[in-house]
Amino acid sequence: MYIELPEKRYYAIGEVAKAFDVNTSLIRFWEKEFDALKPKKNAKGNRKFTPEDIKNLKLIYHLVKERGFTLEGAKIHLKEEKKKTLTNFDIINKLEAIKAELIKVKEAL
Repeated sequence: MYIELPEKRYYAIGEVAKAFDVNTSLIRFWEKEFDALKPKKNAKGNRKFTPEDIKNLKLIYHLVKERGFTLEGAKIHLKEEKKKTLTNFDIINKLEAIKAELIKVKEAL
């Protein structure tokens, strides 16, 4: 799944949930379950996700939703093989972005 968000310093939970096509409650649940997610909170308590949080969310989404990992399996996988998984995931993300751009070019022709 190719997730496209504009480049910003912080993203609101609503923006993040919409980009991933999930409920905000799932994002909050994953935040509690995965140590890698540490969004900042403003004075009102609103979550502000950094680009690093988005990258971690993409990886969690990929493992849980696309590859069918259980939450425990995803946690173990992230701890034991995070570097290898991130490298492979980055390659897949870049290829999906290229594919999306090529499709836009094809449609424009």
